[in-house]
Amino acid sequence: MPMIDSFGRVIDYLRVSVTDRCNFRCVYCMPEEGAPIAPKEEILIYEEIVRLLRIGAELGVRKVRLTGGEPLVRRDIVTLVQQVAAIPGIEDLSLTTNGFLLPRYARELADAGLHRVNISLDTLRPERFRAIARRGNLEDVLAGIDAAREAGLTPLKINMVVMRGANDDEVVSFARLSLESPLDIRFIELMPINWSAGDEGMRDFFALSASNGAKPSGNITLYANDSLASFKQLFRQPAPGEQRGMLNAAQMRCMFISAAEIRHRIEEACGAMEPASVITNGPASSFRLPGAVGTISFISQITNDICERCNRMRITADGFLRPCLMADGEVDMRTPLRSGATDEEIRRLFLLTVRHKPREHRLEDGLAPTGRNMSQIGG
Repeated sequence: MPMIDSFGRVIDYLRVSVTDRCNFRCVYCMPEEGAPIAPKEEILIYEEIVRLLRIGAELGVRKVRLTGGEPLVRRDIVTLVQQVAAIPGIEDLSLTTNGFLLPRYARELADAGLHRVNISLDTLRPERFRAIARRGNLEDVLAGIDAAREAGLTPLKINMVVMRGANDDEVVSFARLSLESPLDIRFIELMPINWSAGDEGMRDFFALSASNGAKPSGNITLYANDSLASFKQLFRQPAPGEQRGMLNAAQMRCMFISAAEIRHRIEEACGAMEPASVITNGPASSFRLPGAVGTISFISQITNDICERCNRMRITADGFLRPCLMADGEVDMRTPLRSGATDEEIRRLFLLTVRHKPREHRLEDGLAPTGRNMSQIGG
């Protein structure tokens, strides 16, 4: 029987962070010195991850994405892929990576049962790559893209987080990659994972964004069956002073650029796009340039309401189950796993989390997650 939340959404997708460590330091994700990482003993071991996914599959989970941090820095990641691929009911197994280690692992991952990868790439210029990622190099990531294609990890999606004044002048160059290559080029609105709740400028920012299609503010019911107070009591809260990222709220607002503006720039340079279909498209809206082999997609989690079709939950590397990326709140799964909980007790925790899945994020009302940054949640 599938998991259905309080608003009628079928929850069949789990994103699983296998590590909070990363070999890059992307400016929108973590500071130059890195973010706090969980002690090794708090990170879920593979047997625990597999058990959670097996129980999740029994509850209707059909899609699994392995994330980080950078998942390929986790030792023996190919072994985990092989174990997850063998779980009955898992129909789609994918991985998000910065691509740096893909030349080494792409073939092994495909042979182990991985279906496809998403590769994060924010620039095609070597000097700019070092400024944004602050680690690695562009050549190895491009080699990783080639290795993934050769291994059959397709459809291959390239994720570009667009930042005004940093890389937005490359959106047309990225779009043109789809003309001759079977890639899905995905333009992602800068996600304010570390904007502080109560920042007075946030309301002004979203008022300005409304002209680009932002969903209207207003009083809504976030939780159908449970009060917000009970939700907070049930979920882990952030520690005082916990690190939340690199860019502050003011910088994020200045660098934000809407999907509508990105699309306008591309069509102005390359011609009108037509709607297209991409396998396992998720929240993206996809299109195709005239005569293109590949596709172009937009993920506009800020200026358009994609919450209404959200079908996912997230498991952090240290074993907490989150019903929403952009709202605080998570259920401790690690402690029950290590305290002898039965499968039925674990099932109840899954269902509890589904019941607490909010209707939508409330970024436009100044509410933002404060407990973890992106690398600590899982991208």
